[in-house]
Amino acid sequence: MQDLGKFILRLGVGGLMIFHGIHKIIHGHDMIIDQLAAKGFPTWLWLGVPVGEIIAPILLIVGAFTRLSGVLIAFTMVMSMVLVKGGGSFALSTTTGGLGAELNLLYLAGALAIAMIGPGSFRLYKGRKGWFI
Repeated sequence: MQDLGKFILRLGVGGLMIFHGIHKIIHGHDMIIDQLAAKGFPTWLWLGVPVGEIIAPILLIVGAFTRLSGVLIAFTMVMSMVLVKGGGSFALSTTTGGLGAELNLLYLAGALAIAMIGPGSFRLYKGRKGWFI
């Protein structure tokens, strides 16, 4: 039963994150480059978006390099909070009552949980055991 729970968590976090990455690929990455430049980051860091929002979620879903994928998604969410939400990440919304970065924090928590608990037995890649798998 725990393995099924791990699979559902991987499918939820990875499956939903992919849509964010696809949206950015279809509609362009100029906004991300502008945000990076405005915060003083190198603009080539936009290349982390396809890695953290498309490649890592696919690996997460199939269960390959699951822990590493969880860390990559978590890092992507932290960067998203810094670039997009900034100081408003933990501010309460007057309309919804939620935090400014509520969705980012949900993805962050799920990705970190997956990085800590591992893939479970429902996975495509069943190679050697280790932290990255």
